[in-house]
Amino acid sequence: MTITQLETAGKSFHDATKHSPLSVMLDPNYVDASTQPTAFKSYPHFYRRFPLEENNPVHNFIRLTSAITFEKKYKYDSYQLRVNPSAGALYPTEIYVQIRGIKGIIDGIYHLEVATNSLTLIYELIDDGLESYILPNCLVKGLIFLVSCAYYRSSWKYKNRSLRYCFLDSGHHIGAIEAAAYLQQKATQVIFNFDKVALNSDLGFENKEFVNAAVISGETKPKPVRKLRLKLPFVCPTDYFEVNSFIEAGYTKTVSNKSETNLFFNGSINSQVLPFNCQKEQFLQTILTRRSARAFKGGAISQSEWQQIWHCLKQPLPTSSKEQIEIYLIINSVEGMESGLYQEFKLIKSGDFSEQAKYLCVNQALARDSAITLFLTSTYNNYQTAMQYAGWLGQRLYLISNYLGISCSGIGAYYDDETQEFLGTNKDILYALAIGR
Repeated sequence: MTITQLETAGKSFHDATKHSPLSVMLDPNYVDASTQPTAFKSYPHFYRRFPLEENNPVHNFIRLTSAITFEKKYKYDSYQLRVNPSAGALYPTEIYVQIRGIKGIIDGIYHLEVATNSLTLIYELIDDGLESYILPNCLVKGLIFLVSCAYYRSSWKYKNRSLRYCFLDSGHHIGAIEAAAYLQQKATQVIFNFDKVALNSDLGFENKEFVNAAVISGETKPKPVRKLRLKLPFVCPTDYFEVNSFIEAGYTKTVSNKSETNLFFNGSINSQVLPFNCQKEQFLQTILTRRSARAFKGGAISQSEWQQIWHCLKQPLPTSSKEQIEIYLIINSVEGMESGLYQEFKLIKSGDFSEQAKYLCVNQALARDSAITLFLTSTYNNYQTAMQYAGWLGQRLYLISNYLGISCSGIGAYYDDETQEFLGTNKDILYALAIGR
């Protein structure tokens, strides 16, 4: 596909999943909670497992990309919350990590088994590896993370619109890897453009799971690495599965990324600007206690706090992809700033738009009672990548806000066309988030 064809393909899938007052009324999206598919993938018991130890820096780095941090118990069920938020707490994303050249760890590809806080060795390396699919003619000494998505966990509830949530959740997971790397003072490089189709096949995913992104953390050197010697056996990521042809087509039609050029990374990936400027122990606690706000009390945040948050959002994303995200703001309560609609830091129109924000976000009070409601927009080259960008920025917003004692919540449901009209933009609305007291 050409870039123009990719843009058209992405937009057609975005437009097909728009919300409007009529669509929400006609499909209120009720589900039987007892039919929810499992949120944890597990390989058969005979695979070798290695518990992740907190006193091992590499183990801790990997653990903090996906750790369970809280359990909510209900009358008949319980939900495990994690370091990364997820639409509906459905957690469709999975993490795999290739480890090479690290003392005390077998060179191989591992599945991060979140439920047991362990690494499952699913493939032992010889002269092959993930590099052949992601960074041809390079060898990575260190870690290669893969973020994949078991889409039925999300489509079970959100149907076709879950295509958006799968990509957004993948972006949040990239942000969780970035945050864990920051604690370990490890630089990362995120790659979206690689042979995902071949990798999905060789990892045995069939149509039940698909790779969205790779994150490199380590040293590279020029050395050919061949593709995996053997295809991995299929292991279903859910206890049952229902096909959604729309989502599978949405992934396939946007999987190629002509806007990104993969570069050879010479030596350590350590030249990037780190996005956070935080005290490490406090930031660790932020990662472990991050939550999505359920309500705001309407209190103001200071202009200084907002400037720190904005500075974090505007730090470069460590990737060669060229997608651009433009952020619109409805500022309700920031000390020293006029209430109104902003394009980045430019005031477009002044006034109290808190009720309008609530209406646009499908009448969610969070958008009305926030200090700021943010809308992330884009005219993208590649829809799959741009949506992951939006989720990645969303994870940064969660963490820096929570670090400053400010609550945050992602808002995936909004009236697309009416929001575009209110903002005065022809760019697609990829994500909304709200922060406040």
